[in-house]
Amino acid sequence: MAVVAGVDSSTQSCKVELRDLDGALLLGTGTAAHPPAFGPRSEQHPADWWEAFELAFARAIEAAGVRGTDIAAISVAAQCHGLVPLDAEGTVIRPAKLWNDTTSAPQLDRLREQIGPETWIKAVGSLPTAAFTLSKLAWFAENEPDGFARLSRICLPHDWLTLRLSGRHVTDRSEASGTGYYSCAQGRYRTDFLALAVGRRDWAATVPDVLGPDDAAGTITPPMAERLGLRAGVLIGAGGGDQHAAALGLAVEPGDIVYAIGTSGVVFAAAREPVFDLTGMVDGVADMSGGYLPLVSTLNAARVTDWMAGILGVDQAQLAKMALSADPGRAPTMAAFLDGERKPDRPTATGLLAGFTSATTREDLARAAHDGVVLGLLRGEACLNAAGIATDGRVLLTAGGARSPAYRQILADLTGREILVADPKDADEATARGAAVQAAAVATGVPIRELQRTWAPRTQAVAEPRPGTEQVRAELLGRYRTLADWTAFDAISPGGGR
Repeated sequence: MAVVAGVDSSTQSCKVELRDLDGALLLGTGTAAHPPAFGPRSEQHPADWWEAFELAFARAIEAAGVRGTDIAAISVAAQCHGLVPLDAEGTVIRPAKLWNDTTSAPQLDRLREQIGPETWIKAVGSLPTAAFTLSKLAWFAENEPDGFARLSRICLPHDWLTLRLSGRHVTDRSEASGTGYYSCAQGRYRTDFLALAVGRRDWAATVPDVLGPDDAAGTITPPMAERLGLRAGVLIGAGGGDQHAAALGLAVEPGDIVYAIGTSGVVFAAAREPVFDLTGMVDGVADMSGGYLPLVSTLNAARVTDWMAGILGVDQAQLAKMALSADPGRAPTMAAFLDGERKPDRPTATGLLAGFTSATTREDLARAAHDGVVLGLLRGEACLNAAGIATDGRVLLTAGGARSPAYRQILADLTGREILVADPKDADEATARGAAVQAAAVATGVPIRELQRTWAPRTQAVAEPRPGTEQVRAELLGRYRTLADWTAFDAISPGGGR
C-alpha cells in the first residue's frame, strides 16, 4: 500500500496523519507536544520540534499498522513567520523567535517609518506586524550581533523541518509571503527591504529557494531515511504554512469563509488574484495551490478561553456550558488582547473588560471570553469584505475551537449563518490533512488544485443561529468596536506597557 504523511508542526504540538494515496482512507495519526511558549517573548528550540516530529511519526505508523517502507511522500506544514537562523554548518544559532513573540515591535515601527505602510503593502501584499520574520531579523541583528554575524541561512519553522528531511534549503509561496520581504504577486524577494532592516549581503544565498505548489523539495536523505525507517527515494513536498495547509485540507473555494480558532485566531478566504488592503488589516498572502489566501489573524484565541477556564476553576466543557447559559445582552464586553495583538496591531496592549456590575455572574464571564475571541474574528471578516473579498459561501469552523459547543453556537449567532465543520472521521486535523494532499500531489504527479477537489472532505452542520439574536449581534459588535479601538491600552498596561 502506498501511503503519504501530512505533518502539522504547530505552536503547541506536532501532528502526523497517514493516508492512502486517494485520500479516502485515514490510516492513523500520531501527536507529540511542543514546549509551551507565551508572548511577549515567545521562543522554542527547533530541536524540540524535531523530537516531537519523530515521536508523532512513529506513533502514526504504529496506529496505522503500516510499515515505514510503505510511505511514498511527506509534506510539512508549520506555524508561520518564526525565525530559525542557521550558521554555515547548518547549526541553529539561537532558539526560534515565534509568530507570537512581540519583542521586535520597536524594530517593526522603525521599518514602517523607513519603508512606508502603503509602499510595504503594495510590495508584499501585507502590512507586517511584529509577527513577521523581517522584524525578528532586525531584532536579532540589534540585540545579538555576535550571533547575527554567524548567520548563513534563514529558515522558517517548516523550512527547517523540510531541510532536515531533504537536505534542501527551500520554502513555498505561502510561507515566503509572510516574511515581509517576499512579493508573491511578483514571485521575488525584496532584498532591498532586507538590506534596509539588517544591512547588505548576498541575500540570494541566505534565503531559501521558493518552490511552486506542485514542486517537490527533493527526496529524503539516506541518513534520514535510515533514522526514520523509510525506504530510499521518499519524496518531500514543498510544505507550507499552517492556515494555508488547512485551506487546502478543507478544499476552500472562493466565497467560503473559514474561522480557525486555535492558539491564534484566523479568519480567511480564497482568492485567485492578489489582494492589497491599504488599511493594513488584511494580509494578502499566497496559498498552497497557486492562488491567494487573504486573512486576518489575531494573537489571542483559544488561549483566552483556556485562561478564563483557569480563572473560574472549570474545564472546557463546563466553561462552554456556562457561556451558553448566559444572557448575551447582559454579559460584559471583552477586548481579549491578553498578550498584545496583531490585528489590530497593538503589540503592547492588554485585555480590557467593560460593562460588568455587582450582578455579573461566572456564566457572564464565560460568555464574555468566548465573545471576545469571536467578535475579533467577525471584525476580521468585515475587513475582508471591505477589501473586496466575497464571503457569501460556506462558513467553516476549524482548529481546536471547532470542538467547542460554545464557539460553534456563538459563531452561528454572531454571523447569523449555519456553521459547518469537517467530518471528524474524515478531516479532524485540517492542517495535517492539507499537508497530506500536497504529499499525494508530488507522489502522483496530479496537480494540487485538482487533487484538492478530489480530496474535499465531507462537512456537517453543527450550529444554526438562534432566534432573536439579530439585535444582540449588532449591539455586541458595536460595544466590541468601541472597546477594542480605545487608544488608552498602552497607557494602562502594567508598568506602562511591555
